[in-house]
Amino acid sequence: MSSVVKTFLFTSFALIAFAANSVLCRLALDDHTIDAVSFTVIRLISGAITLVLILRMRSSGSDTTINVNWVATLMLFLYAITFSFAYITLNTATGALILFGAVQMTMILITLKSGQRLHAAEWLGVFIAFAGFVYLVLPKVNTPSMTGFILMTVAGIAWGIYTLKGKGSASPLADTAYNFSRTIPLVAVLALVAIPYVDLSVNGIILATLSGAVASGIGYTIWYTALGGLSTVQAAVVQLLVPLIAAAGGVIFVSEAITLRLVVSTIMILGGILIVVLGKYFMIKAKHV
Repeated sequence: MSSVVKTFLFTSFALIAFAANSVLCRLALDDHTIDAVSFTVIRLISGAITLVLILRMRSSGSDTTINVNWVATLMLFLYAITFSFAYITLNTATGALILFGAVQMTMILITLKSGQRLHAAEWLGVFIAFAGFVYLVLPKVNTPSMTGFILMTVAGIAWGIYTLKGKGSASPLADTAYNFSRTIPLVAVLALVAIPYVDLSVNGIILATLSGAVASGIGYTIWYTALGGLSTVQAAVVQLLVPLIAAAGGVIFVSEAITLRLVVSTIMILGGILIVVLGKYFMIKAKHV
């Protein structure tokens, strides 16, 4: 299997996991089956346990290269806790717009700061994809609370940095497993502080566990693997597909209608991403003709 096909498959699975993660979080918090702190605690612990077990089964006694990166660990924890609390006061569309807007801008700004420059085609693709994303969610966007806006912006910045820290990972599974595991001390402190406010139910625990073990743990591992074949700009822009995947899930599983707005925004986002992915290649090729 070629590296391009592998990158496509890994990226696709990771984006589906991200969309599933958002749906699980919204289901849990919307239905008040669990509080935000407990959701975060169970999510991170279940993710850590799942990944460590998988890592142990696959290690077969061989040494595994681990990238000990405390910045990535702190960003993972910061993203998880601010994401959960932000959705207490934000609806899905508003939260998604703030989150993925912050992710995209964070990664692109860091790319520019590092001295890399975007080609005109990449700028065009970024603009078209983001415009399509805004067009998709704009009718459902409410004026956000300042607290929710700040929390989700922080979550987006943290996730953008976490993604960048994963580029070039030699052992995606090991790195992700230890990133999750190193959040446990922070999770323990968070859990102790929040004991008086705990609100749990069986459904809430199940949703948080699925979010942590599958959508987060396994999903983030595959994302770290996919990053090896994506540029920073590509990684930033393709994440705008997540809301579209979530919308498609609504059509398939909740029998929601396929609207003209959804079709138009899909064409804009996919077209923008295609321009980002292929534009640089063709511009460079044209210069050498």
